[in-house]
Amino acid sequence: MKILIVFDKPIPVAKYGGIQRIVWWLGKELVRQGHKVIFLVGEGSTCPFAEVKIYDPEKPLSVQIPDEVDLVHSYIPVMEELNKPYLVHMESNTKKPEYDINTVFVSRNHAERHHATCYVHNGLDPEDYGRPAFNKKNYLHFLGKAAWRVKNVKGAIEVAQKSGNKLHVIGGSRVNFHMGFRFTVDPNMRFHGMIGGEKKNKVMQESKGLLFPVIWHEPFGIAITESMYFGCPVFATPYGSIPEIVDADSGFLTANKEEMINYLKDPADFDYKRIHDRVMEYFSITPMANSFLKLYEKIMNGETLNASKPYFEKDSEPKFLPFA
Repeated sequence: MKILIVFDKPIPVAKYGGIQRIVWWLGKELVRQGHKVIFLVGEGSTCPFAEVKIYDPEKPLSVQIPDEVDLVHSYIPVMEELNKPYLVHMESNTKKPEYDINTVFVSRNHAERHHATCYVHNGLDPEDYGRPAFNKKNYLHFLGKAAWRVKNVKGAIEVAQKSGNKLHVIGGSRVNFHMGFRFTVDPNMRFHGMIGGEKKNKVMQESKGLLFPVIWHEPFGIAITESMYFGCPVFATPYGSIPEIVDADSGFLTANKEEMINYLKDPADFDYKRIHDRVMEYFSITPMANSFLKLYEKIMNGETLNASKPYFEKDSEPKFLPFA
């Protein structure tokens, strides 16, 4: 099969970049399984395993699709008629009144909140992370864009402090002006900024768990699965996709701050290898690509992926979910 993957940002990503990594990983696995992939992506992109064409936002998408492709897998909205079967892969929490009927969401919860049924869980590429050691140290870690209030780094810091845990923050700095003003003095809170690759992997490799008290419905959360890849249990709020990813043997979920603090004073023992194995079975690139291949077959046979067009009801969710 010849598949065009469309995204308006450059690949590969230099540091973190969640969606860019999914785009890259999916294309890589499809090629490994014998399919031809063409990337139509942002300026500056390169790729050793697939052909790259540069997406022009000033031109209709329809005129940028090569004749040879069988199907279009788009990470940007399709606003016009295409002469090829296509799907739209929705990764974010956008709140639009209507979506394409062939929209694929990234978790069951993500789909249900948009009155849809079609979803595929994101999968990570083990080759980007190396072999996990399951050698846990004496700190927790937070992973996410700390400048986004919904990621709740402030709550993570408070939980770590009150439960007597050191915390390494990946994706934020000690001084932050984006959420009012936050200056964290405590030396037990270490900030790594926006790091990727081996530096980020090392922090997770040596962590005893991910502290992730988000206050929104997390669409998927690659931070969760890549932490679990290293055997890290997840201590999080039960919002969005998180209960689909984190089972009773791989973490502890609560929206009650005091309950989380008390739990982390003396957490349960976890089987780190089992947590890693859960990611490999359900949340790696192979099951993700296999799920999409089944959807490709459906749309090439003229079927739609949802019974009707997904939509989001305005004001159906609060801006921030409780963590108190």
